Amino acid sequence: MGLFPFLSNDLGIDLGTANTLVYVRGRGLLIEEPSVVALDKGTKKVLAIGAEAKRMLGRTPGEIEAIRPMKDGVIADFDLVEQMLKYFIKKVQRYPSFFRPRAVIGVPSGITEVEKRAVVDSAESAGVREVYLVAEPMASAIGMGIPVNEPSGNMVIDIGGGTAEIAVLALFGMVCDMSVRIGGDEMDEAIVSYLKKTYNLLVGESTAEQIKIQIGSAFPLEDEMEMEVKGRDLVAGIPKTLRITSTEIRDALNEPVSTIVEAIKQALEQTPPELSADILDKGIIMTGGSSQLRGLDERLRQETNLPVNVIDEPLTCVARGALKIIEQLETYRPVLMNSSRRGR
Repeated sequence: MGLFPFLSNDLGIDLGTANTLVYVRGRGLLIEEPSVVALDKGTKKVLAIGAEAKRMLGRTPGEIEAIRPMKDGVIADFDLVEQMLKYFIKKVQRYPSFFRPRAVIGVPSGITEVEKRAVVDSAESAGVREVYLVAEPMASAIGMGIPVNEPSGNMVIDIGGGTAEIAVLALFGMVCDMSVRIGGDEMDEAIVSYLKKTYNLLVGESTAEQIKIQIGSAFPLEDEMEMEVKGRDLVAGIPKTLRITSTEIRDALNEPVSTIVEAIKQALEQTPPELSADILDKGIIMTGGSSQLRGLDERLRQETNLPVNVIDEPLTCVARGALKIIEQLETYRPVLMNSSRRGR
């Protein structure tokens, strides 16, 4: 193999609705940036990508538009995703390499053939030589070091910005999987709509996300919290400040949270009895950025009567697992999605 693996920059990519993460062979996590692109509305020229573009969300003058080209875990704007990937891949390449990188990309398990094709085509256009796709729950499990090749079952729930993926894994496969297109974004939208309905207060996505992180919860807290929220009064049309409580925000989040809980219960109902026994012993493992919502693990414990564990560094699992797969491609080939391979 000599220098080739070192020069060819194998990549593990988590192309997420909210964030894109890129792990590079031998160099670790090099990109962890929001999946946002800022455009000039008139010329359609890309002005900024990633963290810089996210700072513009909701704050841009009329001629600049900040767009999230991924929606519900899949590509909403092909050209922008291609430009975003190009930008991130260029950032991590040490040399304008003759050896174009190979990449494994984590995608939602419920992705359609057309959506798979779009991801592969974008990555190839961005300069990736060989593209492989893996379902996010599988990549998460491998990233956590779970032995997915064994016959014993593991239940992984990966809740990201756009999707909640629930899968029972055994023998390199997903014995049953559910993918609901609900995640952190829907939670933010629920907060925006609650404040609008209850207080005639209009807040932006970024403010809603801050509220969710600071006082959002899925289960009653020992010490309920409150915070000050600034927005625009829809009646008077002027800025207004409010104090809201964690109890109110929990009510606001109840619908998206309940949808995720119901999907988990359905997946448990479909699990073969032998594997159910394994899950009873090991519990459910939660990963993904939105799994960090306060009390979500407690709510799941109450509703399923199973042990629930939120892992450390839940945001990076998918990308870590994707890199591990490309580094040990022959071992992990059975976990790759069909029809996703292009390039030689």
